[in-house]
Amino acid sequence: MKLALILWLASMFHNSASDQACLAATVYLEARGEPVRGQMAVAEVGLRRRDSGDWGKSLCSVLRARGQFALSTTSKNYLFTDVDSWRQAWFISGVALQMWKLPPHWRPTMVPKADHFFAADSMPPDWAKGSPLAVIGDHRFYHAD
Repeated sequence: MKLALILWLASMFHNSASDQACLAATVYLEARGEPVRGQMAVAEVGLRRRDSGDWGKSLCSVLRARGQFALSTTSKNYLFTDVDSWRQAWFISGVALQMWKLPPHWRPTMVPKADHFFAADSMPPDWAKGSPLAVIGDHRFYHAD
């Protein structure tokens, strides 16, 4: 399945299905080789950004914001070929969305306060100041001011 088809389907769904499609695609593209904890942390960053209102009003708009997540930097012709990773990303995104419905003080989090991440093997972006809040798998998680 192509990324363009997933994004088109997401635009046609009701909000919760749309959110899950965009979040699953983000988890797949950003963290499919990571442990479950790392995939949940990536999902959490997207959900935290949506809640802040600083990056968009819907989860899909946050995840598609220019240059922020892989949904905006990956070719729309990209093929999702790893079926098992897609199934896991879909499951992880569903769990993350359900957990995020809980009141904040009851919500389990992987990376409290993190609203940014980057791959540990890449050059740190300008916003990455100081020590990360967490390092999970190949990602470093930060709260960027």
